[in-house]
Amino acid sequence: MNLSLFHLVREPKIKSDKNPLLLLLHGYGSNEEDLFSFASELPDNYYVISARAPHPMPPYGNAWYSIHFDSDANKFSDDDEAIESRDRIAKFIDELIETYPIDPTKVTLVGFSQGAILSYAVALSNPEKIQRVVALSGYINPAILADGYTDKALSKLHFFISHGTVDQVIPVEWARKAPEFLKALGLDVVYNEYPVGHGVAPQNFYDFKNWLQQTL
Repeated sequence: MNLSLFHLVREPKIKSDKNPLLLLLHGYGSNEEDLFSFASELPDNYYVISARAPHPMPPYGNAWYSIHFDSDANKFSDDDEAIESRDRIAKFIDELIETYPIDPTKVTLVGFSQGAILSYAVALSNPEKIQRVVALSGYINPAILADGYTDKALSKLHFFISHGTVDQVIPVEWARKAPEFLKALGLDVVYNEYPVGHGVAPQNFYDFKNWLQQTL
């Protein structure tokens, strides 16, 4: 079966009939190999699958949606493309469950930057498909959430959110709104900050790995 997004797969070292999934979603201008570089460090019982975003950015990167600049150098996101990618990721999860022995009740999204923004959108718009979200260096864009998402069964979603306090790409103030937004929906949230820029500090990685183990 040809799946709709190009992806890399690390199979579980300990296989069962149905395995939990970590779906990695990279940031703007990157590719599927970026987050996959730490796949070997992730727990042995998971399928770890890293997807390539659908919009090529020459010479070598990809994006989930375009970012445009106006004449005053303000940047803004292409929300229509983001919604399209949100729905593509949801469809891709269905394809993965059909193709690999994945437990549909144990799907975790791990997104960095633009991938984190999409992870929030996919989980809140399709809570029946997602168990947990690890949102690294991102923020919630309410404009790309599905209509009527607050009426959906959100209560089983769990979030681990982290951000660098000196992030020069996405201000930490944007990230700090996410836990408040999610707690207002009654959701379970862990929020951590680290003294780094737009990246994942080693301590951040260990903290989210421990959280994965505690919440599975």
